[in-house]
Amino acid sequence: MQKSAVWLMVLLMLLLPLGAYAEEATASAETWLMAGYDSASVGHDWNNNFFFQRREAQSGVRFTFHQLTDLEEWTQEKARMTANGELPDVLFKAELTPAETRHMYEQGILIDLKPYLEEYAPNLTALLREHPEWEEAITLPGGEIVALPSINELQNNNAIWINTTWLRRVGLEMPTTAEELMEVLRAFKNKDANMNGSTGDEIPLTFTGMWDLRFLGHAFGLCSNDYHIQAKDGVVTQTLTSDRNRAFLTWLNQLWTENLIDRNGFTASDTTRAISSDDATITYGVVFGPSVMSMLPSSAVSDYALMMPLTCDGEQVYRDFLGDVVRGAFAITTACEDPAALVSWVDYLYSEEGYMLASAGLLDAEYEVHSDGTWNWIADTATVAQTILPEYTIAEGGNAPMYLPLSYQLNFDDDVTHAAVVALAALKEKSVTPYPLVYLTDEQQSRIDAIWSSLGPWSENMLARFVTGDVPLDDENWQHFCETALEMGLEDMVSIWQEALR
Repeated sequence: MQKSAVWLMVLLMLLLPLGAYAEEATASAETWLMAGYDSASVGHDWNNNFFFQRREAQSGVRFTFHQLTDLEEWTQEKARMTANGELPDVLFKAELTPAETRHMYEQGILIDLKPYLEEYAPNLTALLREHPEWEEAITLPGGEIVALPSINELQNNNAIWINTTWLRRVGLEMPTTAEELMEVLRAFKNKDANMNGSTGDEIPLTFTGMWDLRFLGHAFGLCSNDYHIQAKDGVVTQTLTSDRNRAFLTWLNQLWTENLIDRNGFTASDTTRAISSDDATITYGVVFGPSVMSMLPSSAVSDYALMMPLTCDGEQVYRDFLGDVVRGAFAITTACEDPAALVSWVDYLYSEEGYMLASAGLLDAEYEVHSDGTWNWIADTATVAQTILPEYTIAEGGNAPMYLPLSYQLNFDDDVTHAAVVALAALKEKSVTPYPLVYLTDEQQSRIDAIWSSLGPWSENMLARFVTGDVPLDDENWQHFCETALEMGLEDMVSIWQEALR
């Protein structure tokens, strides 16, 4: 679920002559080799992108580029790098995994950037001081900061969106508990909520697999990562075999039995379930996703509102899927003869002027700021999507090293976008990261991979079978499930994740 920073604005945009900025670049500009990944889907060409040319004019830092547009090829490229081979000076949109970051540093390919930050990266340094958890997330166990992050205060989350038009039609309020949600879903199913004269064609809640459904577990006090692991006050526990999980699965089974959730939810994809025509009958009451725009026609988007976390034991807690930090966005290799210059160059992206240039373009050329502080692109939507974003910005297509505050999306001058951002920001306030970002050792990672390669698929399948009733959720079957999970290494997983906490 890797999504980039300006996901809400991409759909919604004065072209400046290329030569104007090229002429401003100083003849004495130093040149470095930049390598990295930028997805082909967004159409960036680093050699001709205005962002890099404008930064060259500003900073005197000139790059030649080795840009890969296929992530697998870029992964292979990183694996081929060696300390005594030909290296680029800098990795941009590096997509470095924690293991790659540590290995490439230990092998003498990447350098420690921490000694340069205080003097040459004042913007990033200020952010890390204000948010020590961000600094901890990017710091290796030995204290080094080898790769700089992409920081976004409003990352995408798998939110739950509910059709408020249907709510009004069936005479119910926004649900606040699991029991109330069940009553809403029953009403959606039985009261012709889409008003097409036929009851039963409504799908009260649609989903894609157990991964989606697990985001409803918050209604039963469940908030764990993809490994069913959570950490609280330094203590790591698992939720897979917990009593709360059994209660949650029992509730899901009741929804399934009453046909309140999508019967195709374990087999269909978002693509096959999407409703694209404005003339089509809307059949979905509740939808999962960062927004509903990918699942529904534009005419139906305003009917849906984000459902705030349901209450369990008097609390509202939701899983923060991505957190604020994506690690491994920028690194400098041992081939670079002037790391300070490149640290200074990238630090600009952690400033307001920098992230606007990277994400929106140039003020009064591609975008404008209104008197109330809101902003919008100057060109029309089609021009923004087809020209401005691919040719004038660099944020999309991978995780760029930069800082995007909430205000960037909140101040975008579009009513639909603003409403979605306000809702997601409110959800963010109720969200927690189940387990912090850590750097695993090779041994820890290999042990987790070995356990999860069998435990993961098996448990996912069993959870789905409990939901559908293929396996009754009685005491005997639940005990067998718990015992099997332990035999497959569940408690070993807990121990490993506990070890990894610093």
